[in-house]
Amino acid sequence: MVNEGPSQEERDDTPAPESALQADPSVSVHPSVSINPSVSVHPSSSAHPSALAQPSGLAHPSSSGPEDLSVIKVSRRRWAVVLVFSCYSMCNAFQWIQYGSINNIFMHFYGVSAFAIDWLSMCYMLTYIPLLLPVAWLLEKFGLRTIALTGSALNCLGAWVKLGSLKPHLFPVTVVGQVICSVAQVFILGMPSRIASVWFGANEVSTACSVAVFGNQLGIAIGFLVPPVLVPNVEDRDKLAYHISIMFYIIGGVATLLLILVFIGLNAGAFYALSTLLNRMVIWHYPGEEVNAGRIGLTIVIAGMLGAVISGIWLDRSKTYKETTLVVYIMTLLGMVVYTFTLNLGHLWVVFITAGTMGFFMTGYLPLGFEFAVELTYPESEGISSGLLNISAQVFGIIFTISQGQIIDNYGTKPGNIFLCLFLTLGAALTAFIKPDLRRQKANKETPENKLQEEEEESNTSKVPTAVSEDHL
Repeated sequence: MVNEGPSQEERDDTPAPESALQADPSVSVHPSVSINPSVSVHPSSSAHPSALAQPSGLAHPSSSGPEDLSVIKVSRRRWAVVLVFSCYSMCNAFQWIQYGSINNIFMHFYGVSAFAIDWLSMCYMLTYIPLLLPVAWLLEKFGLRTIALTGSALNCLGAWVKLGSLKPHLFPVTVVGQVICSVAQVFILGMPSRIASVWFGANEVSTACSVAVFGNQLGIAIGFLVPPVLVPNVEDRDKLAYHISIMFYIIGGVATLLLILVFIGLNAGAFYALSTLLNRMVIWHYPGEEVNAGRIGLTIVIAGMLGAVISGIWLDRSKTYKETTLVVYIMTLLGMVVYTFTLNLGHLWVVFITAGTMGFFMTGYLPLGFEFAVELTYPESEGISSGLLNISAQVFGIIFTISQGQIIDNYGTKPGNIFLCLFLTLGAALTAFIKPDLRRQKANKETPENKLQEEEEESNTSKVPTAVSEDHL
């Protein structure tokens, strides 16, 4: 269950007296007490002074002082929580891109313009902007479980509403269903960093955040691959309605299943524009290749999922937030440039390679951005920092999608992609000027557990010469 998180005890930030670390004749330590490396310390907890042995394996006197330490073990359920969140985030992301991946087919079925279909994607970005702060407040007020249930319920409701739009004149109904799903997205996008922070220790937060983002990207990947297969490009609207209904029923069933699972317990703006307009760009140069357009989208996101996980693991080990973020941003720009100038070569296999390379860095940048923002804004809520990043992505996503779409329609795909390259260049330049003030890392280094370990190491080091001297004598 995605809930408020593992239980936590309150304690002072003041470290325990040094005497608690030294040998004291009044303290007896059971030989079975050992240090558990999987234990993480929350900086705001406090232990009861009567505890003889803490879960970390450190013994404390029952009356040596009022400021003994407590530690909190990470829950074994933490990966199940991330898995469930990733699944319904995946479902929501699929619904975002399912129209854009077969843009031309829905234009024919509903008899609307490409711009109208693009708005089915852009409504996700538009609704995020006014709803970010209210949802962030709800997250702080009611916690993860309530927000997770609300997001999953809205996602399920939107999926079933779309089943009422299986006639060409019912386009407004599918708009309503998509808007409901877009509201669900507001409850979902800001949660990866918060889940990672609440459920995971300091050495796992970046990896956990990457896994949480992984689900969203997997949903986009499936959204590129499945719709072109389920909904072929046929002229008969009755047959189209039948194929569309199959897709809507599948996503409705999956959304319902994920809602039940949740209930019972278990560079971004450019990326949005590129994802929304990918089908249009590929069809422009390769007519009739709707299925391959979806596969190219799948390639972008699968490569990006790999990049996201690798970047998360790298951050946990290296802690080089600014350096990694800047390098990935520059590689995203280079990948976009190569993609721009190879799209019209007439060889689809080249597009697969260049798009996959670009996706590896572009999607891999997402968890980097979330984690770097959390570091820079600590101790502010992870939900606020993630939300501000997402709202920026939605604003630029709308601007880029509209602008690039108009440029493509009037001047072709190359000028449209160059437009994105210019803004990626600006973003990379601005990133270079960010001061890497890693506040969360500094706070983690100052936790009582780390101070205990440092003092123990110093104590052990100071004892070594004495022991050698005694042996020698």
